[in-house]
Amino acid sequence: MLRLRPATRADVPLILSLIRELATYERDPAAVVATEEALARDGFGERPLFQVTIAEWSGTPVGFAFWFFAYSTWRGQPTLYLEDLFVRPEARGRGIGKEMMRYLARTALDTGCGRFVWQVLDWNSPSIEFYESLGAQVVHEWLTCRLDGEALRALAGR
Repeated sequence: MLRLRPATRADVPLILSLIRELATYERDPAAVVATEEALARDGFGERPLFQVTIAEWSGTPVGFAFWFFAYSTWRGQPTLYLEDLFVRPEARGRGIGKEMMRYLARTALDTGCGRFVWQVLDWNSPSIEFYESLGAQVVHEWLTCRLDGEALRALAGR
């Protein structure tokens, strides 16, 4: 019943829809400014910057994992970084999220990664509990820093 498959360029509208659904779940739907054109260009061009795994239940798309490779200077190995994981509410409780995480863990090992890393919002207790049940450690010592918009332009001198 569950099938995980790599996304194709034809899935770009679905990917954007799932991104918007995730943003709504995370209480910030207005934050999504990504476009189909940007996703197609950056994920399905000559040098893809990310990969997407689509979860289908009985042929119906029910979730996705949006991920890419980074590099750990301390470990001297690649890192699989999970940007987004989302399962539509009506499909939860079937083990889909767990299977996507298993798939990504296997992908990390198969590609020589020393780490599999992601972030979770501090208020999202169900997700934190889910990740901890998989053996993940929530690293409280590290804080995310981000520059965007005017602050990014100012630092760049533009």
